[in-house]
This record gives sequence, structure tokens and C-alpha cells, in this order.
Amino acid sequence: LIHDSILLIEMCVIPYFVQLLINLFNFFSEEDVEDCKYLYLSYTNLCVCCRMFPGSYEFGRPVLCVDYMVFALRLIHIFAVHKQLGPKIIIVGKMVKDVFFFLFFLGVWLMAYGVANQALLYSYDPRPYWVFRRVFYRPYLHIYGQIPLDELDGKSVSGWVSDLIQQGAEPCPQSEANWLVLILLSIYLLVTNVLLLNLLIAMFSYTFNKVQENSDVYWKFQRYNLIVEYHSRPCLAPPLIIISHLHLFIKRIILKKPSLKIKHFSTYNSL
Repeated sequence: LIHDSILLIEMCVIPYFVQLLINLFNFFSEEDVEDCKYLYLSYTNLCVCCRMFPGSYEFGRPVLCVDYMVFALRLIHIFAVHKQLGPKIIIVGKMVKDVFFFLFFLGVWLMAYGVANQALLYSYDPRPYWVFRRVFYRPYLHIYGQIPLDELDGKSVSGWVSDLIQQGAEPCPQSEANWLVLILLSIYLLVTNVLLLNLLIAMFSYTFNKVQENSDVYWKFQRYNLIVEYHSRPCLAPPLIIISHLHLFIKRIILKKPSLKIKHFSTYNSL
């Protein structure tokens, strides 16, 4: 099996990760915490641990997929150098905060409509997973136009077959109050697709205009922070960074030589 032996490519990736972890703790700063470096390194550590044991191998695969997404999103950091794309990164970050506030309003309406819809159409369903799915997942899909009209217009079937439902069969929707479900659906779509969506667009427009007015200032701060970050780091990238660590260890600990980079950068800061 694949998990019974470590592949050659993994032998190259694991030292890369170890050196990246050492480099992170050597250059700890507040920007590192805000940059989610501890998040993806924790995910990678979990992936490596799950990879080593056959019992947790399958669990490590989805964790590794999420870890890859976080690593890929880290590439956005390189756009901070560009004068036009740099401020857009700040705009996207502030818009994500706006989305979180929007989700609070959306969650209230989604839960209110989802519970009412579940109670009116499916009065009996003892499966908690399907109840949770109809209360949250299906109303969320209604926002994008995926509306199951066959459920809303379905005919009521007399009697319930509890054994079949317990085995996974879909219960028949009730039609006694489907007229009320249609009214609630219309109100729900009106509020979410018109009111809340336009509110989110207005928040995005305000955030974009606010950052765009001071885009030059934001870009200069981004460029300064990027220069400071890379100025204090070794010149070699992992896994070759082990050479830089050995050089720094000999130079600082054994030879007791001060850092010329820090002295050079401090001189420019004093100007």
C-alpha cells in the first residue's frame, strides 16, 4: 500500500517543511501571526503525522488538500510589491470582513426560513443529519436559484413508513400548508437576494472607495513591510536554508560577529 512506505518525493518535502518551520520560529514577528503562517504549518504538521500511521492515512488526505489551498493562497503575498495590485489585496481583506458581518444577517433569515420550511413540509423525519441539511443547506441553495418545486407542489401521501425512512428513504412532503411555504419562500428570496445582497454590494463599494482614495499610502506601507521582512531573512530558500542557519550559527555564536544587515538597516531608519 502507499501508506506502508514513504515515497522519494515525500523525503524531499518533509525536510523542506522542517526547515520552513525552523525559519519561521527564528524570524517570529506579529506579521507572521497575521499572515496565517502558523495555520498552514499546523496543517502541514498534522498531515505529516497522519501520513506516518496507516490508521490515520485516509484522514490525512482531506487535511492535506486544505493545507495545499492555504499554501496556494499564500502566493497572493507576492502581489504586494505591485503598485496597482498591492492595494487590491487590502481591499479583498477588508471585503472578507464585510462578508462576515453579512453572514450574521443571512444566518438569521436562513435559520428562520429553514426551520419553518422543514416543519411545514416534513413534519416527521427522525434523522438529525437530514433535518440539519434541510434547515441550513437547502435554504442556502435557494439563494442561488436551486428551488425544488416538486417538493413544494408535491401531493401528500397518506400514512408514514417509519422503517423505510429509518433506512434512508426520503419522506413524502406534506401539501396541506404548501401555500404558506410558497409565501415564506417569496419573502425569503426577496430579503436575501434583493435586500441583503444590495447591502453587501453597498458595503463593498464603500470599502473599495475608502481604500482606493489612499491606495498610494497603503502600497508604500506594504512595500516597506515586505522589504523589512525579506531584509531580515536568509538569502537561501528552504531546504537550502540549512546552509544559512549553519553560517549564522558559526558567525553569531562561535565567532561573535554582529549582524551587518541589522546595522545597515538601522542606519537607514535613523536617516
